[in-house]
Amino acid sequence: MPPAAARGRLVLAGAGGALGNEVVRRLVGLGRFGSTEVLAREPIKAGLPRVSVRLVEGDDPAAWPPTTAGTAIVMFDPPRLFYQRERALWTPQPGQLPALARWLRRSGVGTLAVVMPHAQGRLPEALKRGLANLDEQALAALGFERLLIIRSAQAPAPARSGSRLEGVARWMLGIFRYMLPGSEQPVRAVKVAHLVAAALELAPPGIHVAAPQTVWEAAQGDPRAVVRDWLQR
Repeated sequence: MPPAAARGRLVLAGAGGALGNEVVRRLVGLGRFGSTEVLAREPIKAGLPRVSVRLVEGDDPAAWPPTTAGTAIVMFDPPRLFYQRERALWTPQPGQLPALARWLRRSGVGTLAVVMPHAQGRLPEALKRGLANLDEQALAALGFERLLIIRSAQAPAPARSGSRLEGVARWMLGIFRYMLPGSEQPVRAVKVAHLVAAALELAPPGIHVAAPQTVWEAAQGDPRAVVRDWLQR
């Protein structure tokens, strides 16, 4: 393995939540990057070797000074509110993705991996493996050497109290959720983190979109083998 200084720098946006925690643990543990910085809105102690905190002011990346990372991962998993450290981290909203990507590209980032929350049963089959909207098309036009979009099925929001009619609606939606194939169901955060790490290691230059089924397949067995098969399609 090359020395730490030769392995480049990674920046993480949305490092809170179960997914962010597992991605940090996985990538730092593998030692594939010389250093890692996580975006935060309040000062916190990172607590891991080769991990630092980058404070950002406000929610407009256009106003931020550039970073020095070559690789970036963007996640939208909300922080777990009972973790004080995670509440201090900066978590993007999906609508902020184009501005965040422009900031990353302006900073010299060449590889961008985005873990997109995928609403179960809402995306046409053809778009699960391609660019799904104008924001993603805008990302592709920014000129990243490698752009990885990983569509991870999103767990349903927790039920809230309400009227009897709302309760019936939630019950019907719950039935619909169980009718979805297994490949449309959410997988554990640690499994998504394994796929992200393998994709960053193996993906050649270009735009690569992993459908929810690919994420699910990676969770069932060897994620590296699944990623190799996905990248060859």
